[in-house]
Formats: sequence, C-alpha cells, structure tokens
Amino acid sequence: MLQDPKRYTITAALPYTNGPIHIGHLAGVYVPSDIYARFLRMQGKDVAFMCGSDEHGVAISMKAKKENITPQQVIDKYDGIIRQSFIDFGISFDNYSRTSAKIHHDTASEFFKKLYDNGDFIEEVTEQLYDAKADQFLADRFVTGTCPKCANEEAYGDQCEKCGSTLNATDLINPKSTITGETPILKETKHWFLPLDRYQDFLKEWILVGHAKDWKTNVLGQVKSWLDDGLKPRAVTRDLDWGIDVPVEGAEGKKLYVWFDAPIGYISATKEWAAREGKNWEDYWKKDDTKLVHFIGKDNIVFHCIIFPAMLKAEGSYIMPDNVPANEFLNLEGNKLSTSKNWAVWLHEYLLDFPQKQDVLRYALTANAPETKDNDFTWKDFQARNNNELVAIFGNFINRVVVLTNKYYEGVIPQPNEFSEVDEQTLAELKAYPAVIASSVERYRFREALGELMNVARLGNKYLADEEPWKIVKENPARVQTQMYVALQIAAALSVLAEPFLPFTAAKLKGILKSGNNLNWSDISNSSDLISAGHTIGEAELLFAKIEDEEIQKQIDKLEATKVANQAEILAENKVIEPQKETSTFEDFAKIDLRVGTIIEAEKMPKANKLLVLKVDTGIDIRTIVSGIAEHFTPEEVIGKRVTVLANLAPRALRGVESEGMLLLTNNAEGKLVFVNPDADGVENGATIG
Repeated sequence: MLQDPKRYTITAALPYTNGPIHIGHLAGVYVPSDIYARFLRMQGKDVAFMCGSDEHGVAISMKAKKENITPQQVIDKYDGIIRQSFIDFGISFDNYSRTSAKIHHDTASEFFKKLYDNGDFIEEVTEQLYDAKADQFLADRFVTGTCPKCANEEAYGDQCEKCGSTLNATDLINPKSTITGETPILKETKHWFLPLDRYQDFLKEWILVGHAKDWKTNVLGQVKSWLDDGLKPRAVTRDLDWGIDVPVEGAEGKKLYVWFDAPIGYISATKEWAAREGKNWEDYWKKDDTKLVHFIGKDNIVFHCIIFPAMLKAEGSYIMPDNVPANEFLNLEGNKLSTSKNWAVWLHEYLLDFPQKQDVLRYALTANAPETKDNDFTWKDFQARNNNELVAIFGNFINRVVVLTNKYYEGVIPQPNEFSEVDEQTLAELKAYPAVIASSVERYRFREALGELMNVARLGNKYLADEEPWKIVKENPARVQTQMYVALQIAAALSVLAEPFLPFTAAKLKGILKSGNNLNWSDISNSSDLISAGHTIGEAELLFAKIEDEEIQKQIDKLEATKVANQAEILAENKVIEPQKETSTFEDFAKIDLRVGTIIEAEKMPKANKLLVLKVDTGIDIRTIVSGIAEHFTPEEVIGKRVTVLANLAPRALRGVESEGMLLLTNNAEGKLVFVNPDADGVENGATIG
C-alpha cells in the first residue's frame, strides 16, 4: 500500500454501450468510486478520475443485430444516455471518454505494436468455432452452451454468469451459435496470444504476497484460484467486423480483443484529459509516487488483476494498481439484475421518476453496498432508508436547528456563553468524526463510512433531545444561545462531511447555512468555530421529503409487468404450434355435428388414472362420454361445466364402458388442458355449432 502518494489515478469500469446504466452498475462501481474521488479532492489531493464508454466487442455487434441498426448507431445512442445520466446523478469524473475516439484507437494500437515488436505475443493458428450458415467465426458472446465447471446450460463463450468462471468459447459443451442457432464447427484461424503463464510468478508475488493484508478477500480468492489452476496464453485478437484493427501485417479482418483494448481506455482517457488541462499524462500512469486504484465489479477481477497487469508488465513503463476494491453483485427484489431481461432499475428512468432525489439513491445503494457479499435492493428498503434515516435523522436534525435559529434569533447565529461539560464533550466527539470517516473511506469501507456520517446527525439529534432548548428558552436564554451555537457547529460539519456521499444535499445545506465553500475537511477537527456567531443563515428547507407508498407501489408494479412480459416471452419462445392437418372439403366438415352440452355427472373410471366417466346433457339426450382428462380435472371440478360435444362420433367401448361422443379441449401455454367452451349467455344445451 503506497503511503502518502503525490497523486491519484482512479478508474471506474468502462460501461458497455449496449444499454443504459442501472443500479447494479452504480452500487458496484460508480457510487463508491465517486465517493473516493470526492473525498480525496476534499483533502486537497491531485486526482485524475477516469472513465468512458466501452464501445467495441461482441455485445455491441449483438445489440446492433437485434435492433437492426449499425454498431455506430448503437454506441452513439447509449453513450448519450449514459453520459447524461452520470452528469445528472453527479458522478464527478474528471474525464469521460469513448473507446471509439481516435486517441483511443491510436493508444491501443501503439500499445499492441510495442508488445508485438518486443516479441511478447505468441502467433498461433488454432481451431475456433465457426458458424458455417452465417459464414463467420464466433467470438465470445456469439456462442452459448453448457459451462464445463457448473453445468449451466446458458453460459457464454467468454464467461459463465452463474458460477463466474472465465471461459474460452471452445470450452463450452454443446455450443450453439446465437446468430443462427446452428451447432458451430471448428475451423483454423490465426491469432496473437499474450502468454500469461510468463507472469504467473510475478502476479503471485505482487498480489498474493504483497497485497495479502490490504486487498479484499474476494479479490485475493479469485486471483488465487486462477493462479492455482495455472495461467495459460490468452488470445488478444478476434475475428470480428467491429473494433480496433490489429495493426500488423497478416491480420486483415481481425480486431483487438475488447478486453485488451478496454482497459487501455483508462490510459487514453487520461491522455485526453491531460492534453485539455495542460498536464503530463505519464505522471498519472508511470510515476512511482502515483496511487492507481481500479473500481470494478467482481466479474471483472480477472481482467484487472491478471490480464491488464500482465499487459502493463510486458510494456514495462507503467505502475501497477495499488488496489482493486471490487464489489460483489447487487440483486433486485430477489432476482439477478439483467439488461437483456429488462430486470433493472435504470438510472435515467429513476431520475425522471424521482426528481431531485439523486442522493436518496446514492444513500440507499451505499448503505446496502455489496462490498463483501451479494446484496439485494428492494423498493421497500429504499423507502425505509429515506423515511426512517434521511428524513427522520439527518433531515430532522437540520430542520430543527434551522427552524429554532430563525425563531429565536431571526436567523443570526447566537454568541455562545460558557460551555458545559456536555457541550465540550459533544464538540470533542464531533472533532473526532473526520478521522473516523476518512479511515473507513481510505480502506474502501464506504458503507461503514456512511454509517459514521449518520452518527454525526445522530449526535446532533441526541444533543438537542437531551438539552431541550425549547423548554428553557424563556427562563435561561443565555444557556439556549450556547446550545444553539453547538447544534449549528454540528450542522456546519455535516455540510462538509456529507459531500462525498450526498453531494446535492451538502450543497443544499451550505445554501441554507449560507456558508459557501469556506470550510474544508480538516477544519472540522481543527477549528472550534465552524460557523461564527453573528452570521445569518437562511430559512428552513426540507433536505429530504418522505416517499409515499403509492410511489413505491408504482415501481413494484413496473417490475411485476416486466416479470409478466418475460414469462410471456419465454412461453412464446417455447410454444409449439401443431402443423396444419390435411385439407378437408366442405362436405367433410358438414358431416360433423358439434353441440353445446353440460356435464351433469362425473366419476373416475375404476383402475384407470387418466379417464373420467361423464354424463352429458347434449340437449338431444343425456349420454355417457368417457374422456381422458382425469390427470387435469377432478370429477367435482367438471360437474356443471359447459362443453362443446362432437355428438355424431361413432360409439366406442373404453374399458367396458360405451362412450357416445367426444369433448373439445386444447392445451394452454403451460401445457394444461382447458375446455373449448361456448361462453355467451343464453346458449342452450343442444344448440349446434357450425
């Protein structure tokens, strides 16, 4: 762990531009990285916070095919949505770039070329999966099949999302092309491989030994698993029509593997920012006094802790990341988040449905962050955290302080008198919080840090509740002046300490207190006068508004509609339509006598599991019909049921009982038998159908 770095390079995983940002992305990567960057800036640190749209790879091509548009149209559409969502949500990137930008293409090409010229790649002809019908090689996500490690039948060619294993497409059992559904064949093709096995000892020493005490156990565990299995060469090129051209002779029609080019996007984004700001980008990537931190989700650990470091080590002039604080996954209402199934809370939709409530979502996601294990987001928990914590604790304290200051002193902060032991103890406790919160943030324990922030608000509430200035203001106004002064110091501290976590709230609170940006983090520990006597504050405004049940139910209903739509889509995909039978003439059809009837008696056929013996009033007569429906209906269920009867079917003996007709039934989407019924009122038994 680098002590007292001169500068910080912070990267947040580049989002794929095949869909908008959802809460899983926010909880896993963007909210914690933003807290960290904002916190460091408040300490006066030199920070480069980098991100950008990941616009290459198979996911983009798949989306383009699905929407029948070009890959360029896909990336332009979603880059715009993602970029604006981040701005509206307050993610404070120093630069948000695009991997389709020329500076990135040039940077990635130069990086590849240097490794190629140094002889760091293995050039090899191998057999890869090929879709003969589509006449193309199948990269990664154009293949699905059974995972060889956990038997998940829906694993992708690069990763099993059930067990988290990273795969090669040729590892899959029973592979299928996602383009045509055909079983692919093996066909020879030439690619360039990064020999990860050369870096096995380096990675083991650097991570498992060097960072055994300061990296998360989930990161160390996944790295150890890979190293224990033994690293193997991995292809860094693909047979694709979308991406960055492989910049060497003999590589026509091939592109850089997206996981080779995407992390280089952090470097190209830094170059772009440095050129704009008049800085030297190499200071942020090549100086030993720079601290590099990658914020990612757990599905990207292998790429940021094995493949990208191996690339940097091979290049030779770059620093290694000081930490990769990967989070686990966030689920939604008990189910895994899924872009393809629309099972998500999309950021741009949230911002429309809950205007001015960016910090409520930031708070809920941080308080329930999947830092050490998968966690679940529910709308009820979101509502409870807003109403019971932000409103009832943080907002309540600020509102009481501001209302009482305006009521007693017309908004002018009173001059304190002699401090009691409680006052001094409260102010001393307040001064300790910046260091406590900072310690948690510096160890990437953002959920813990947020809890300590809320403890500052609790400190204020407890102080007011214990001191009760409203009870003694008339008989002891001098004491109340001191009490309100102390409470206002806590309010001023909150306006600073909240900024990394709740930036919109912090700005609003500073506006209410009219304190501007004069205070910094260290002032809270070092100054006894955060907001001075004689200073005039503004009128009270609610920092947080209660969220009503109706608003939450609307979101739950939206998810339920998604669930129904997904089930309908699955049923439609699995639906089997029987082919049309041979053509019949009108004369054939005219022979059929269909009648409306009612079942008046029903009993099970002895020693027959599938048969019911029915008495049916056909309007012509009451007859016996034997029907094979006993596995779907009890006798009690069908008595009184209106039915359609084929009345002129020749009688047939079934297990000694003569059946004089047939009932019309069909299967529903779930495969259950249902009666084909005459539903209209006033239709009598015996009415003909035709």
